[in-house]
Amino acid sequence: MVFALCGCMMLPLCAQKTYTLEQCRAMALTHNIKMKKAQTDLKSAEQTKKEAFTNYFPTVGATGAGFNANKGLLEMELSPGMGMSMLKNGIVGSITATQPLFTGGQIVNTNKLAKVSVEIGKLQLRQSENEVSYTTEQYYWQVVTLQEKLNTLTAVEKMLNRLFQDVDVAVKAGMTTRNELLQVELKRNDVASKKITLDNALSLSKMILAQYIGETSDNFEVETDVPVEDIPAFPEQLRRNHRASLILTPEYHLLEKNVEANRLQKNLTIGKNLPTVAIGAGYMYDDLMDKSHPFGIAFATVSIPISNWWGGSHAIKRQKLQLKYAEYERDDTGELLMIKMQKAWNDVDDSYKQILIARKSIEQATENLKLNEDYYKAGTTSMSDLLDAQSMFQQSRDAYVDAYSHYQIRKLEYLQATGR
Repeated sequence: MVFALCGCMMLPLCAQKTYTLEQCRAMALTHNIKMKKAQTDLKSAEQTKKEAFTNYFPTVGATGAGFNANKGLLEMELSPGMGMSMLKNGIVGSITATQPLFTGGQIVNTNKLAKVSVEIGKLQLRQSENEVSYTTEQYYWQVVTLQEKLNTLTAVEKMLNRLFQDVDVAVKAGMTTRNELLQVELKRNDVASKKITLDNALSLSKMILAQYIGETSDNFEVETDVPVEDIPAFPEQLRRNHRASLILTPEYHLLEKNVEANRLQKNLTIGKNLPTVAIGAGYMYDDLMDKSHPFGIAFATVSIPISNWWGGSHAIKRQKLQLKYAEYERDDTGELLMIKMQKAWNDVDDSYKQILIARKSIEQATENLKLNEDYYKAGTTSMSDLLDAQSMFQQSRDAYVDAYSHYQIRKLEYLQATGR
C-alpha cells in the first residue's frame, strides 16, 4: 500500500487495480449485455417448455349464465282465453373437464419442439460466451500492445535524454557541431508527439475495455506478460482432428437442431390433418322453472378436419422440402466449418512464425544500436545513423508486441473453431 504525508498524518492511497486476462473475461461474461440477452432467451425457452407440458393435462372450464325476461320465453295457449307462460327467468351453469386421447401427435411433438428450443438456447448461450470471450481478448491485447509500445517509447526517450546531455557537453567543449544537438532535439520532439498519441489511444482503449467488462472506472491497469527472451514453444498440442472436432462446435449442433426442429414441424403439420379424440366429464346445473336441476354428464368427441385435407397435403409437402433444405444446409455448412478450422490453424502457424521473425529483428536491431553507439563515440559514424538505429530498435520491439498479441488471439480463434 502507498502512503502520502498530509500534515502530520499518513493517509493510505488506494493502489491502482490490475486485471489479468482471465479476470477481464470473467467480468465480461457476468456483466456484458450479450450474455444477459442470451440468458434471458434461454429462460424464455424454458418457460415455453413448461407451458407446452401443461397440454398433457385435462382442460377444465366453467360457464354460468342467468336471465330475466319481460315475459316467458315459452308461451302456450291451453284454450281460448287461457294461456301459460314459462321460462321468464332462470340460471344455468356447468363445469367440464376434457382429456385429449389422440391429437395426431401434436401435443407430443409440441413438447419435443419446446425441448429443442431450450437446447438451442443453451447452444446460443455458448456462442455468446465465445463471442464475449473473443471480443474481451481483443480489447485486452489492444491495451497490452499500447502499454508495451508506450514502455518502449519511454525507454527510447531516456536514451535520447542521455544522448542529448552528452552531445550538449560535446558542443560546449567544441568537440561537435550544434547541428547534431538539433537532430537529437528534433528526435525528442518526435518521440514526445508519439507519446501523446499513444497515451490518448491507451486511455480510449481502457475505456472501451472497461465498458465491455462492466468496470465503472478506467483507472486500472492490465497485466502485461509479453516475454521477449523466452519465446513460447510452438503450440502443436492445440491441433485437433478437424472432422472429429466438428461435432464439438456449437455451430454444428445448431445446424443439427435446426434439422430436428424442421422434422418436428413436419410431424406437427401431419398431426393437424389427423382426427382428434377426447373424453370428458362435467357437472351441470339449471334452475329454469323455479326448480333446481343438477346432473352429471360424460362425453366423448371425435373431430375430423375433412376440409383441411386439400390445403394440408400441400403444407405437408412444403414442410418436407424445408426439412430437406435444412439437411443440405447442415452438410454444406459443416464442410465450411472444417475449412474455417484449417484456416484458423494456418493463422496460428503464421502468427507464430511472425513472432520468430520479430524476435530475430529485435536481436539484430539491439546489436545494430549498440554498434552505432560505439561507432558514434569513436567518431566513425554520424548522428543520423545513430538516430536511425534507435528508430529501428523501437520499430522492432513494436513489431514483436503486435506479433505476440496477434498470436494470442489466433490461438483463441482456433480453440473456439474446434469447439473448445
